[in-house]
Amino acid sequence: MAEKKMVNLTIEGRPVSVAEGTTILEAAKTAGILIPHYCYHPGLPIAGVCRMCLVEVEKAPKLAPSCATTVAEGQVVRVHSEKSLDARKGVLEMLLINHPLDCPICDQSGECELQDYTYQEGREDSRYREPKRFNPAEDFGGDVIYVPNRCILCTRCVRFMEDVAHDPALNVSERGDRALIGKFEGKDLTHPWAANVVDLCPVGALLSKDFLNKARAWELDRTASICPNCTQGCNVIMETRENQLVRMRPRPNENVNAFFMCDWGRLNYRWMNEKNRVEHPMVRARNGLAASSWEAAISAAARALNGKKAFVAASPMLSNESLFLLTELMQGGSGVFRVTEGDEAPLPGVEDLALRRERAANVYGAEKLGFKKTKDLLGGLGQGDVLVVAGEDLAGIDAAAVARAGDVIVIGSVLPEAAGKASVVLPIANYSEEEGTVTNLRGRVQRFTQAKQAPGETRPSWLVLGDLLGAMGKQTNFFLPSEVFAKLASSNTSFAGLSYDSLGFKGLPLLDAPPTGPKAPIAVAAT
Repeated sequence: MAEKKMVNLTIEGRPVSVAEGTTILEAAKTAGILIPHYCYHPGLPIAGVCRMCLVEVEKAPKLAPSCATTVAEGQVVRVHSEKSLDARKGVLEMLLINHPLDCPICDQSGECELQDYTYQEGREDSRYREPKRFNPAEDFGGDVIYVPNRCILCTRCVRFMEDVAHDPALNVSERGDRALIGKFEGKDLTHPWAANVVDLCPVGALLSKDFLNKARAWELDRTASICPNCTQGCNVIMETRENQLVRMRPRPNENVNAFFMCDWGRLNYRWMNEKNRVEHPMVRARNGLAASSWEAAISAAARALNGKKAFVAASPMLSNESLFLLTELMQGGSGVFRVTEGDEAPLPGVEDLALRRERAANVYGAEKLGFKKTKDLLGGLGQGDVLVVAGEDLAGIDAAAVARAGDVIVIGSVLPEAAGKASVVLPIANYSEEEGTVTNLRGRVQRFTQAKQAPGETRPSWLVLGDLLGAMGKQTNFFLPSEVFAKLASSNTSFAGLSYDSLGFKGLPLLDAPPTGPKAPIAVAAT
Protein backbone atom coordinates (compact mmCIF):
# COMPACT_ATOMS: atom_id res chain seq x y z
CA MET A 1 0.00 0.00 0.00
CA ALA A 2 1.41 3.39 -1.07
CA GLU A 3 2.37 5.77 1.71
CA LYS A 4 0.14 8.82 2.13
CA LYS A 5 1.59 12.13 1.01
CA MET A 6 2.33 14.43 3.95
CA VAL A 7 1.37 18.10 4.00
CA ASN A 8 3.25 20.75 6.02
CA LEU A 9 1.46 23.79 7.41
CA THR A 10 1.51 26.19 10.36
CA ILE A 11 -1.33 26.46 12.90
CA GLU A 12 -1.11 29.19 15.54
CA GLY A 13 2.62 29.44 14.91
CA ARG A 14 3.21 25.72 15.38
CA PRO A 15 4.55 23.61 12.49
CA VAL A 16 2.29 20.66 11.69
CA SER A 17 2.76 17.72 9.31
CA VAL A 18 -0.30 15.59 8.52
CA ALA A 19 -1.54 13.26 5.79
CA GLU A 20 -3.03 14.79 2.66
CA GLY A 21 -6.82 15.11 2.94
CA THR A 22 -6.82 15.82 6.69
CA THR A 23 -9.09 18.66 7.78
CA ILE A 24 -7.68 21.74 9.50
CA LEU A 25 -9.67 20.87 12.63
CA GLU A 26 -8.09 17.41 12.92
CA ALA A 27 -4.66 18.76 12.02
CA ALA A 28 -4.93 21.32 14.83
CA LYS A 29 -5.51 18.49 17.33
CA THR A 30 -2.06 17.07 16.50
CA ALA A 31 -0.57 20.41 17.59
CA GLY A 32 -2.55 20.38 20.83
CA ILE A 33 -5.04 23.01 19.65
CA LEU A 34 -8.77 22.34 20.00
CA ILE A 35 -10.80 24.46 17.58
CA PRO A 36 -14.28 25.04 19.07
CA HIS A 37 -16.96 23.13 17.17
CA TYR A 38 -20.48 21.74 17.59
CA CYS A 39 -21.74 19.97 14.48
CA TYR A 40 -18.47 18.17 13.68
CA HIS A 41 -17.80 14.71 15.09
CA PRO A 42 -15.09 12.34 13.76
CA GLY A 43 -17.58 9.46 13.55
CA LEU A 44 -20.22 11.34 11.53
CA PRO A 45 -20.50 12.85 8.04
CA ILE A 46 -19.38 16.47 7.87
CA ALA A 47 -22.25 18.96 7.83
CA GLY A 48 -20.60 22.35 8.38
CA VAL A 49 -23.78 23.92 9.76
CA CYS A 50 -22.82 25.36 13.16
CA ARG A 51 -20.15 27.81 11.84
CA MET A 52 -18.41 27.62 15.19
CA CYS A 53 -15.09 26.29 13.85
CA LEU A 54 -14.31 29.28 11.62
CA VAL A 55 -10.59 30.04 11.36
CA GLU A 56 -8.51 32.56 9.47
CA VAL A 57 -6.39 31.10 6.67
CA GLU A 58 -3.71 33.38 5.31
CA LYS A 59 -4.47 34.70 1.78
CA ALA A 60 -8.01 33.24 1.88
CA PRO A 61 -10.73 35.84 1.12
CA LYS A 62 -12.91 34.88 4.11
CA LEU A 63 -12.96 32.73 7.22
CA ALA A 64 -12.95 28.98 6.56
CA PRO A 65 -14.91 26.26 8.40
CA SER A 66 -12.03 24.12 9.69
CA CYS A 67 -14.16 20.95 9.87
CA ALA A 68 -14.72 20.96 6.10
CA THR A 69 -11.49 22.57 4.83
CA THR A 70 -8.59 20.25 4.04
CA VAL A 71 -4.97 21.20 4.67
CA ALA A 72 -2.74 22.57 1.93
CA GLU A 73 1.04 22.82 1.65
CA GLY A 74 2.42 25.97 3.28
CA GLN A 75 -0.95 26.98 4.73
CA VAL A 76 -0.87 29.42 7.66
CA VAL A 77 -3.88 29.08 9.98
CA ARG A 78 -4.84 31.41 12.82
CA VAL A 79 -7.37 29.99 15.26
CA HIS A 80 -7.32 32.79 17.85
CA SER A 81 -6.98 35.84 15.61
CA GLU A 82 -9.28 38.80 16.31
CA LYS A 83 -11.30 38.03 13.17
CA SER A 84 -11.86 34.37 14.15
CA LEU A 85 -12.74 35.20 17.76
CA ASP A 86 -15.27 37.84 16.68
CA ALA A 87 -16.95 35.35 14.33
CA ARG A 88 -17.24 32.68 17.02
CA LYS A 89 -18.48 35.24 19.54
CA GLY A 90 -21.25 36.13 17.10
CA VAL A 91 -22.19 32.47 16.63
CA LEU A 92 -22.38 31.96 20.39
CA GLU A 93 -24.54 35.05 20.82
CA MET A 94 -26.97 33.72 18.23
CA LEU A 95 -27.11 30.27 19.82
CA LEU A 96 -27.85 31.79 23.23
CA ILE A 97 -30.74 33.98 22.02
CA ASN A 98 -33.35 31.32 22.84
CA HIS A 99 -31.23 29.08 25.06
CA PRO A 100 -32.70 28.96 28.60
CA LEU A 101 -30.58 29.92 31.60
CA ASP A 102 -31.20 26.58 33.28
CA CYS A 103 -27.64 25.30 33.72
CA PRO A 104 -28.25 24.66 37.45
CA ILE A 105 -30.92 22.04 36.65
CA CYS A 106 -29.47 20.64 33.41
CA ASP A 107 -27.98 17.14 33.44
CA GLN A 108 -25.32 18.26 30.96
CA SER A 109 -24.01 20.97 33.27
CA GLY A 110 -20.31 20.50 33.91
CA GLU A 111 -19.71 18.63 30.64
CA CYS A 112 -21.52 20.98 28.24
CA GLU A 113 -19.62 22.35 25.25
CA LEU A 114 -21.93 25.39 25.07
CA GLN A 115 -20.99 26.26 28.66
CA ASP A 116 -17.29 25.72 27.96
CA TYR A 117 -17.06 27.79 24.79
CA THR A 118 -19.31 30.59 26.11
CA TYR A 119 -17.06 30.91 29.15
CA GLN A 120 -13.97 30.73 26.94
CA GLU A 121 -14.94 32.97 24.03
CA GLY A 122 -18.49 34.30 24.47
CA ARG A 123 -19.82 37.75 25.39
CA GLU A 124 -19.82 38.79 29.04
CA ASP A 125 -23.50 39.71 28.88
CA SER A 126 -26.49 39.35 26.56
CA ARG A 127 -27.94 42.10 24.37
CA TYR A 128 -31.18 40.15 23.91
CA ARG A 129 -34.11 41.57 25.90
CA GLU A 130 -37.15 39.91 24.27
CA PRO A 131 -38.92 36.81 25.67
CA LYS A 132 -37.24 33.53 24.80
CA ARG A 133 -38.93 30.87 22.70
CA PHE A 134 -40.31 27.93 24.66
CA ASN A 135 -41.15 24.36 23.57
CA PRO A 136 -42.12 21.53 25.92
CA ALA A 137 -39.82 18.52 26.41
CA GLU A 138 -40.68 15.47 24.30
CA ASP A 139 -40.22 11.73 24.84
CA PHE A 140 -38.27 10.43 21.82
CA GLY A 141 -38.73 6.78 22.82
CA GLY A 142 -36.15 4.32 24.09
CA ASP A 143 -33.93 5.95 26.70
CA VAL A 144 -34.02 9.45 25.15
CA ILE A 145 -35.88 12.61 26.12
CA TYR A 146 -35.61 15.80 23.98
CA VAL A 147 -35.52 19.30 25.48
CA PRO A 148 -35.91 21.57 22.39
CA ASN A 149 -35.24 24.82 24.29
CA ARG A 150 -31.60 23.81 24.72
CA CYS A 151 -31.12 22.49 21.16
CA ILE A 152 -28.54 24.28 18.96
CA LEU A 153 -29.49 22.30 15.80
CA CYS A 154 -26.03 20.81 15.28
CA THR A 155 -27.84 17.82 13.65
CA ARG A 156 -25.41 15.23 15.09
CA CYS A 157 -28.39 13.13 16.21
CA VAL A 158 -30.05 13.32 12.77
CA ARG A 159 -26.85 12.25 11.00
CA PHE A 160 -26.17 9.42 13.44
CA MET A 161 -29.60 7.87 12.97
CA GLU A 162 -29.52 8.28 9.18
CA ASP A 163 -25.90 7.58 8.25
CA VAL A 164 -24.63 5.33 11.04
CA ALA A 165 -27.70 3.55 12.44
CA HIS A 166 -29.35 3.51 8.97
CA ASP A 167 -32.70 4.21 10.63
CA PRO A 168 -33.70 7.77 9.64
CA ALA A 169 -36.01 8.51 12.55
CA LEU A 170 -35.09 12.18 13.17
CA ASN A 171 -35.22 15.37 11.09
CA VAL A 172 -35.04 19.14 11.37
CA SER A 173 -38.67 20.29 11.47
CA GLU A 174 -39.97 23.82 10.78
CA ARG A 175 -37.79 26.72 9.63
CA GLY A 176 -35.90 29.71 10.95
CA ASP A 177 -36.29 30.42 14.67
CA ARG A 178 -39.06 27.78 14.88
CA ALA A 179 -36.73 24.95 13.79
CA LEU A 180 -36.29 21.99 16.10
CA ILE A 181 -35.47 18.28 15.93
CA GLY A 182 -38.55 16.22 15.09
CA LYS A 183 -39.43 12.56 14.60
CA PHE A 184 -40.72 11.15 11.35
CA GLU A 185 -44.27 9.86 11.61
CA GLY A 186 -44.36 6.39 13.14
CA LYS A 187 -40.67 6.54 14.15
CA ASP A 188 -38.93 6.87 17.50
CA LEU A 189 -35.59 6.07 19.13
CA THR A 190 -36.19 2.41 19.98
CA HIS A 191 -33.28 1.36 17.73
CA PRO A 192 -30.79 -0.77 19.75
CA TRP A 193 -28.07 1.86 19.25
CA ALA A 194 -30.20 5.03 19.50
CA ALA A 195 -28.98 6.19 22.93
CA ASN A 196 -25.67 7.19 21.32
CA VAL A 197 -27.42 10.43 20.35
CA VAL A 198 -27.23 11.40 24.06
CA ASP A 199 -23.41 11.12 23.98
CA LEU A 200 -23.23 12.93 20.65
CA CYS A 201 -25.37 15.89 21.77
CA PRO A 202 -22.93 18.70 22.73
CA VAL A 203 -25.52 20.42 24.96
CA GLY A 204 -28.33 19.26 27.25
CA ALA A 205 -30.98 18.83 24.56
CA LEU A 206 -30.93 15.01 24.40
CA LEU A 207 -30.89 13.36 27.80
CA SER A 208 -30.90 9.81 29.12
CA LYS A 209 -34.07 8.95 31.04
CA ASP A 210 -32.06 6.42 33.04
CA PHE A 211 -29.50 9.01 34.20
CA LEU A 212 -31.94 11.94 34.54
CA ASN A 213 -31.33 13.89 37.78
CA LYS A 214 -29.09 11.12 39.21
CA ALA A 215 -25.85 13.04 39.58
CA ARG A 216 -23.88 16.07 38.49
CA ALA A 217 -20.79 15.70 36.32
CA TRP A 218 -18.43 16.89 39.06
CA GLU A 219 -19.74 14.30 41.54
CA LEU A 220 -18.74 11.34 39.38
CA ASP A 221 -15.59 9.24 39.52
CA ARG A 222 -14.63 7.88 36.09
CA THR A 223 -12.72 4.72 35.21
CA ALA A 224 -11.58 3.26 31.88
CA SER A 225 -13.11 -0.20 31.45
CA ILE A 226 -14.64 -2.72 29.03
CA CYS A 227 -18.39 -3.32 28.71
CA PRO A 228 -19.01 -6.79 30.21
CA ASN A 229 -22.40 -7.36 28.58
CA CYS A 230 -21.45 -9.08 25.29
CA THR A 231 -18.46 -10.49 23.44
CA GLN A 232 -17.86 -7.32 21.37
CA GLY A 233 -15.84 -5.85 24.25
CA CYS A 234 -16.76 -2.20 23.70
CA ASN A 235 -14.44 0.26 25.43
CA VAL A 236 -16.34 2.26 28.04
CA ILE A 237 -16.05 4.75 30.87
CA MET A 238 -17.68 3.50 34.08
CA GLU A 239 -18.96 6.39 36.20
CA THR A 240 -19.67 5.98 39.91
CA ARG A 241 -21.16 8.13 42.65
CA GLU A 242 -20.85 7.19 46.32
CA ASN A 243 -19.50 3.77 45.31
CA GLN A 244 -22.51 2.99 43.09
CA LEU A 245 -22.21 2.55 39.34
CA VAL A 246 -24.62 5.10 37.82
CA ARG A 247 -23.66 5.34 34.15
CA MET A 248 -21.62 3.70 31.38
CA ARG A 249 -20.57 5.65 28.31
CA PRO A 250 -18.51 4.66 25.24
CA ARG A 251 -14.76 5.25 25.13
CA PRO A 252 -13.25 5.61 21.62
CA ASN A 253 -11.32 2.65 20.20
CA GLU A 254 -11.06 2.49 16.41
CA ASN A 255 -10.30 -1.25 16.55
CA VAL A 256 -13.37 -2.30 18.52
CA ASN A 257 -16.32 0.07 18.89
CA ALA A 258 -15.34 3.35 17.20
CA PHE A 259 -17.18 5.96 19.32
CA PHE A 260 -20.34 4.03 20.15
CA MET A 261 -21.96 1.41 22.40
CA CYS A 262 -25.34 -0.33 22.26
CA ASP A 263 -28.29 0.50 24.52
CA TRP A 264 -28.25 -3.01 26.05
CA GLY A 265 -24.67 -2.63 27.25
CA ARG A 266 -25.19 0.97 28.31
CA LEU A 267 -28.22 0.28 30.53
CA ASN A 268 -27.37 -3.19 31.85
CA TYR A 269 -25.12 -2.10 34.73
CA ARG A 270 -27.30 -2.56 37.82
CA TRP A 271 -26.16 -6.16 38.35
CA MET A 272 -22.75 -4.70 39.30
CA ASN A 273 -24.47 -2.84 42.18
CA GLU A 274 -25.88 -6.13 43.54
CA LYS A 275 -27.00 -5.94 47.18
CA ASN A 276 -27.15 -9.60 48.32
CA ARG A 277 -23.38 -9.85 48.60
CA VAL A 278 -21.26 -12.29 50.53
CA GLU A 279 -18.99 -9.93 52.46
CA HIS A 280 -16.98 -12.31 54.64
CA PRO A 281 -15.32 -15.72 54.10
CA MET A 282 -17.39 -18.60 55.50
CA VAL A 283 -16.59 -22.17 56.50
CA ARG A 284 -19.15 -24.86 57.30
CA ALA A 285 -19.48 -25.54 61.02
CA ARG A 286 -21.86 -27.71 63.06
CA ASN A 287 -24.74 -25.23 62.67
CA GLY A 288 -24.11 -24.31 59.02
CA LEU A 289 -21.90 -21.75 57.34
CA ALA A 290 -20.15 -19.44 59.80
CA ALA A 291 -18.01 -16.33 59.23
CA SER A 292 -14.30 -17.08 59.26
CA SER A 293 -10.94 -15.42 58.79
CA TRP A 294 -9.42 -15.45 55.31
CA GLU A 295 -6.53 -17.64 56.48
CA ALA A 296 -8.88 -20.29 57.93
CA ALA A 297 -11.16 -20.25 54.87
CA ILE A 298 -8.26 -20.56 52.41
CA SER A 299 -6.78 -23.43 54.46
CA ALA A 300 -10.16 -25.23 54.53
CA ALA A 301 -10.55 -24.85 50.76
CA ALA A 302 -6.98 -26.09 50.18
CA ARG A 303 -7.63 -29.19 52.34
CA ALA A 304 -10.81 -29.93 50.40
CA LEU A 305 -8.98 -29.67 47.06
CA ASN A 306 -5.66 -31.36 47.82
CA GLY A 307 -5.25 -34.65 45.96
CA LYS A 308 -8.73 -34.48 44.43
CA LYS A 309 -10.08 -33.83 40.96
CA ALA A 310 -11.90 -30.52 40.71
CA PHE A 311 -14.83 -29.72 38.43
CA VAL A 312 -14.96 -25.95 37.86
CA ALA A 313 -18.23 -24.23 36.88
CA ALA A 314 -17.00 -20.75 35.96
CA SER A 315 -18.59 -17.53 34.75
CA PRO A 316 -17.49 -16.06 31.40
CA MET A 317 -17.57 -12.69 33.18
CA LEU A 318 -14.36 -13.62 35.02
CA SER A 319 -11.06 -12.16 33.82
CA ASN A 320 -8.39 -14.06 31.88
CA GLU A 321 -6.26 -13.96 35.02
CA SER A 322 -8.91 -15.63 37.19
CA LEU A 323 -9.78 -18.26 34.59
CA PHE A 324 -6.09 -19.09 34.16
CA LEU A 325 -5.67 -19.65 37.91
CA LEU A 326 -8.84 -21.77 37.97
CA THR A 327 -7.29 -24.11 35.37
CA GLU A 328 -4.41 -24.71 37.81
CA LEU A 329 -6.91 -25.78 40.50
CA MET A 330 -8.45 -28.52 38.34
CA GLN A 331 -5.81 -31.21 39.04
CA GLY A 332 -6.95 -33.44 36.19
CA GLY A 333 -10.54 -32.24 36.35
CA SER A 334 -12.35 -30.05 33.85
CA GLY A 335 -13.87 -26.61 33.54
CA VAL A 336 -17.13 -25.53 31.94
CA PHE A 337 -19.18 -22.38 31.55
CA ARG A 338 -22.52 -21.36 30.15
CA VAL A 339 -23.52 -18.06 28.59
CA THR A 340 -26.81 -16.20 28.21
CA GLU A 341 -27.74 -15.54 24.58
CA GLY A 342 -29.90 -12.95 22.83
CA ASP A 343 -30.52 -11.47 19.39
CA GLU A 344 -27.56 -9.93 17.57
CA ALA A 345 -27.99 -6.26 16.66
CA PRO A 346 -25.37 -4.74 14.32
CA LEU A 347 -24.66 -1.03 13.90
CA PRO A 348 -24.78 -0.85 10.08
CA GLY A 349 -22.61 2.25 9.64
CA VAL A 350 -19.60 0.81 11.50
CA GLU A 351 -17.90 -2.30 10.21
CA ASP A 352 -17.86 -5.32 12.53
CA LEU A 353 -19.66 -3.59 15.41
CA ALA A 354 -22.71 -5.25 16.94
CA LEU A 355 -24.46 -6.22 20.12
CA ARG A 356 -23.37 -9.86 20.01
CA ARG A 357 -25.45 -12.98 20.56
CA GLU A 358 -23.38 -14.17 23.54
CA ARG A 359 -23.97 -11.82 26.47
CA ALA A 360 -20.74 -12.05 28.46
CA ALA A 361 -17.36 -10.34 28.16
CA ASN A 362 -14.90 -13.23 28.21
CA VAL A 363 -16.44 -16.17 26.31
CA TYR A 364 -13.52 -16.31 23.86
CA GLY A 365 -10.95 -16.01 26.67
CA ALA A 366 -12.59 -18.87 28.60
CA GLU A 367 -12.45 -21.11 25.54
CA LYS A 368 -8.78 -20.22 24.86
CA LEU A 369 -7.96 -21.18 28.45
CA GLY A 370 -9.55 -24.63 28.15
CA PHE A 371 -13.07 -24.12 29.47
CA LYS A 372 -15.85 -25.81 27.53
CA LYS A 373 -19.09 -24.01 26.68
CA THR A 374 -22.16 -26.06 27.58
CA LYS A 375 -25.86 -25.76 28.30
CA ASP A 376 -25.80 -28.65 30.80
CA LEU A 377 -23.59 -26.92 33.37
CA LEU A 378 -23.12 -29.80 35.82
CA GLY A 379 -23.50 -32.67 33.33
CA GLY A 380 -19.80 -33.54 33.61
CA LEU A 381 -19.66 -33.44 37.41
CA GLY A 382 -18.48 -36.84 38.63
CA GLN A 383 -19.66 -38.49 41.84
CA GLY A 384 -17.39 -37.33 44.65
CA ASP A 385 -15.60 -34.61 42.62
CA VAL A 386 -14.88 -31.30 44.28
CA LEU A 387 -17.20 -28.74 42.69
CA VAL A 388 -15.72 -25.24 42.44
CA VAL A 389 -18.40 -22.66 41.64
CA ALA A 390 -16.56 -19.54 40.39
CA GLY A 391 -18.69 -16.48 39.73
CA GLU A 392 -21.60 -18.66 38.51
CA ASP A 393 -25.03 -18.09 40.10
CA LEU A 394 -26.30 -21.64 39.36
CA ALA A 395 -29.68 -20.20 38.33
CA GLY A 396 -32.01 -23.01 37.23
CA ILE A 397 -29.70 -25.70 38.65
CA ASP A 398 -31.31 -28.32 40.91
CA ALA A 399 -29.68 -28.73 44.33
CA ALA A 400 -29.74 -32.52 43.69
CA ALA A 401 -27.25 -32.06 40.83
CA VAL A 402 -24.92 -30.15 43.15
CA ALA A 403 -25.26 -32.92 45.77
CA ARG A 404 -23.25 -35.32 43.51
CA ALA A 405 -20.12 -33.39 44.50
CA GLY A 406 -18.01 -34.61 47.38
CA ASP A 407 -17.33 -31.02 48.41
CA VAL A 408 -18.55 -27.66 47.15
CA ILE A 409 -16.39 -24.53 47.21
CA VAL A 410 -18.03 -21.27 46.21
CA ILE A 411 -15.78 -18.48 44.93
CA GLY A 412 -18.20 -15.70 44.12
CA SER A 413 -19.77 -12.37 44.99
CA VAL A 414 -23.10 -13.98 45.99
CA LEU A 415 -24.00 -17.37 47.47
CA PRO A 416 -26.07 -19.36 44.93
CA GLU A 417 -29.22 -20.87 46.38
CA ALA A 418 -28.38 -24.29 44.92
CA ALA A 419 -24.98 -24.23 46.68
CA GLY A 420 -26.34 -23.64 50.18
CA LYS A 421 -24.53 -26.78 51.42
CA ALA A 422 -21.11 -25.44 50.37
CA SER A 423 -18.15 -26.31 52.60
CA VAL A 424 -16.29 -23.03 52.01
CA VAL A 425 -17.38 -19.66 50.60
CA LEU A 426 -14.71 -17.24 49.42
CA PRO A 427 -16.16 -13.78 48.58
CA ILE A 428 -14.72 -12.10 45.49
CA ALA A 429 -15.15 -8.70 43.85
CA ASN A 430 -17.47 -8.42 40.87
CA TYR A 431 -16.43 -7.14 37.43
CA SER A 432 -16.56 -3.43 38.36
CA GLU A 433 -14.57 -3.91 41.58
CA GLU A 434 -11.32 -5.40 40.30
CA GLU A 435 -8.71 -5.12 37.56
CA GLY A 436 -7.93 -7.61 34.82
CA THR A 437 -8.19 -8.45 31.13
CA VAL A 438 -10.83 -10.01 28.88
CA THR A 439 -10.64 -11.34 25.32
CA ASN A 440 -13.31 -10.34 22.82
CA LEU A 441 -14.74 -12.40 19.97
CA ARG A 442 -11.99 -11.22 17.56
CA GLY A 443 -9.27 -12.38 19.96
CA ARG A 444 -8.41 -8.88 21.18
CA VAL A 445 -7.14 -8.80 24.77
CA GLN A 446 -8.22 -5.63 26.61
CA ARG A 447 -7.71 -4.28 30.12
CA PHE A 448 -10.44 -3.19 32.50
CA THR A 449 -9.79 -1.37 35.77
CA GLN A 450 -11.45 -1.07 39.17
CA ALA A 451 -14.37 1.39 39.17
CA LYS A 452 -15.62 1.02 42.76
CA GLN A 453 -14.76 -0.50 46.12
CA ALA A 454 -15.81 -4.04 47.00
CA PRO A 455 -17.84 -4.44 50.22
CA GLY A 456 -16.71 -5.93 53.52
CA GLU A 457 -13.72 -8.28 53.40
CA THR A 458 -14.23 -9.11 49.73
CA ARG A 459 -11.02 -9.57 47.72
CA PRO A 460 -10.24 -9.60 43.98
CA SER A 461 -10.77 -13.02 42.40
CA TRP A 462 -7.17 -13.32 41.12
CA LEU A 463 -5.86 -12.62 44.65
CA VAL A 464 -8.14 -15.22 46.27
CA LEU A 465 -7.22 -17.88 43.70
CA GLY A 466 -3.51 -17.05 43.96
CA ASP A 467 -3.65 -17.43 47.75
CA LEU A 468 -5.54 -20.71 47.40
CA LEU A 469 -2.94 -22.11 45.00
CA GLY A 470 -0.23 -20.93 47.39
CA ALA A 471 -1.89 -22.77 50.28
CA MET A 472 -1.96 -25.91 48.10
CA GLY A 473 1.78 -25.60 47.50
CA LYS A 474 1.33 -25.08 43.77
CA GLN A 475 3.00 -21.66 43.46
CA THR A 476 4.04 -18.52 45.29
CA ASN A 477 1.45 -15.85 45.91
CA PHE A 478 0.69 -13.04 43.45
CA PHE A 479 0.57 -9.39 44.51
CA LEU A 480 -0.67 -7.73 41.30
CA PRO A 481 -2.96 -8.82 38.44
CA SER A 482 -0.15 -7.92 36.04
CA GLU A 483 1.97 -10.65 37.67
CA VAL A 484 -0.78 -13.20 37.05
CA PHE A 485 -1.04 -12.04 33.43
CA ALA A 486 2.74 -12.35 33.02
CA LYS A 487 2.53 -15.97 34.23
CA LEU A 488 -0.36 -16.61 31.83
CA ALA A 489 1.57 -15.08 28.90
CA SER A 490 4.63 -17.22 29.68
CA SER A 491 2.64 -20.48 29.84
CA ASN A 492 0.05 -20.01 27.05
CA THR A 493 1.37 -19.48 23.52
CA SER A 494 -1.72 -17.54 22.44
CA PHE A 495 -0.91 -14.80 24.98
CA ALA A 496 2.87 -14.88 24.40
CA GLY A 497 4.52 -11.47 24.25
CA LEU A 498 1.58 -9.59 25.77
CA SER A 499 1.81 -7.56 28.97
CA TYR A 500 -0.20 -4.86 30.74
CA ASP A 501 2.23 -2.24 29.42
CA SER A 502 1.96 -3.37 25.80
CA LEU A 503 -1.83 -3.73 25.98
CA GLY A 504 -2.30 -0.16 27.18
CA PHE A 505 -5.97 0.83 27.12
CA LYS A 506 -6.68 -0.07 23.50
CA GLY A 507 -5.69 -3.76 23.69
CA LEU A 508 -3.84 -6.10 21.33
CA PRO A 509 -4.85 -9.29 19.50
CA LEU A 510 -3.74 -12.77 20.56
CA LEU A 511 -0.96 -14.29 18.48
CA ASP A 512 -3.44 -16.76 16.96
CA ALA A 513 -6.39 -14.35 16.76
CA PRO A 514 -8.49 -14.75 13.62
CA PRO A 515 -7.15 -12.43 10.89
CA THR A 516 -9.18 -9.31 10.18
CA GLY A 517 -8.87 -7.11 7.13
CA PRO A 518 -8.44 -3.33 7.22
CA LYS A 519 -11.57 -1.65 8.49
CA ALA A 520 -13.60 0.86 6.55
CA PRO A 521 -13.64 4.45 7.90
CA ILE A 522 -15.52 4.73 11.18
CA ALA A 523 -18.64 6.22 9.57
CA VAL A 524 -19.74 7.63 6.28
CA ALA A 525 -17.42 10.63 5.96
CA ALA A 526 -14.97 10.28 8.83
CA THR A 527 -11.32 10.76 8.01
